[in-house]
Amino acid sequence: MPHQNRVDPLGQCHAVPQRGVWFGNRGCLHDAGGKIRRWYPVKRWITCVTDFKGRKRALLQPGRYTELFFLDEATAYAAGHRPCAECRHADWLRFRALWEGEYGERRADEIDARLDAARRNGRERRLVEVASKSVPEGAMILNEEVPVLRTESGWWHWSFDGYTPAPAPGARVSLLTPEPLARLMTLGLPVQIALSE
Repeated sequence: MPHQNRVDPLGQCHAVPQRGVWFGNRGCLHDAGGKIRRWYPVKRWITCVTDFKGRKRALLQPGRYTELFFLDEATAYAAGHRPCAECRHADWLRFRALWEGEYGERRADEIDARLDAARRNGRERRLVEVASKSVPEGAMILNEEVPVLRTESGWWHWSFDGYTPAPAPGARVSLLTPEPLARLMTLGLPVQIALSE
């Protein structure tokens, strides 16, 4: 049976067989039996590579951080994660340079605090209404409760199995990818997308 550690674009954890290509964490979310009990205990939400220096971990160890998996980087960004400064050092430096240029902050704690505020409104996900034409490639919206990805070629419904074509949304949409991350995408932040067009 799959672990409940596959993350959707809303940041929710599911027990599905699809693992995805990215790994990440946001602290210890699970109990001693491996069941997810909380959304997050920390502000630092990171996305990592699945293979780094040959390190191996037993999943969902009591009291240790919860190992999370994402379909692709677009999913991780939509959920509100940023690149890890250790295993994705070059990606982190590029991300931090874009962030500093836009927001003036360069310390991870400052970045994580702003991202935390952009991710949530109390216990709910924060959604920002924007013009659909302003949504950058790699960002997601929530359309009729379904995550939808924007690419250069159009719009795509998200699922743990990948993407399927979606109709273009209306003029105004609910931006799911936290606004600061979407802004970096407009400035050239590259986003890996698991899409076969």
